[in-house]
Parts: sequence; structure tokens; C-alpha cells
Amino acid sequence: MLDPELLERITARRAELDELEELLAKQLGEVRAERDELAVAERVLERVSEQLAGERASAAPMPGQVGGQAVMLVPHRTSGLEETTLPPDYQRILAAVRQAAGPVMAREVGEAVGVDISVKAKLEPLRSKLVRLVDRGWLRETARRPVHHPPVTWNAIIRNGSARA
Repeated sequence: MLDPELLERITARRAELDELEELLAKQLGEVRAERDELAVAERVLERVSEQLAGERASAAPMPGQVGGQAVMLVPHRTSGLEETTLPPDYQRILAAVRQAAGPVMAREVGEAVGVDISVKAKLEPLRSKLVRLVDRGWLRETARRPVHHPPVTWNAIIRNGSARA
């Protein structure tokens, strides 16, 4: 016959092992879930790192998004920054201003870069770009204009920072 005390000890040990198995299964599930989360995080990090590396590698400004619309980034002028970092439209504007014999008005720049200057709605974006180039240090505005005074003109800034007359 079987000893009841031994049977009771075996049953108690089996219950302890069942509880331990349950605990280990729970911990194993948590470990696997965390491992899966880490794998996803690693893939996202790799993608973002590749995108950032690609963006840093290109010297040209990248279009950005503002209000769901693409905008071109015009950097502030610094000593080591070349005009080639500007978007092509802005490079053409700078070239037109530089080729002028002196200060130019937006209409003259528009003619040089091929903007239909007879339509005010097409000339205003050019004025906006000229103002942006002034704000970022690429051009110098030669006059502010109250309503009754002559129009604003722009000068190109030569490498040493002086205005071209």
C-alpha cells in the first residue's frame, strides 16, 4: 500500500511545480512580447536613421511641409554657404540681380527670370522671394518704401558683404 504522507508530499510538490510553471509561462510571454516590441523599435530606428543620413548627405535644401503644402527651405547666409545650396528659382533671382548694373526693382528681376510681369499675381511671389533673400542675408534692400515713395530696389551682396552698386 502507498504511504498517505508520501502521496500528500508528492501532491503538494506537484502543486508547487504547477504554480511555478504558470509563473514561468507568464514571464516567458512577457519576455517574448518585449522582444517583439524591441524588434519593431529597431526596424523603425533603422528607417529613421537611413532617412536622416540621406537628408544630411544631400547639400541641396529639401522641400519641407507647412500646412500640408510643400515649401522650399532657404538657409540663412553664412560664410561657408554657397549659392548652390539655394533652390534653383532663388539662384536664378540672385543671378538676375547680380547681372544688373545697379539696384533693380522686382519687375526688372521678373523680366530677367521669365515671370509674366503684366500679371500682379505672378509678380507678388517673386517679391516674396526677394524679401526672403533679404531676410536670410543673400540680398540687400536699398530702400524701404512708404506708399508715396519710389519702389523698393535690391542689390546683390558680393562675397565680402558689400553692396554692389
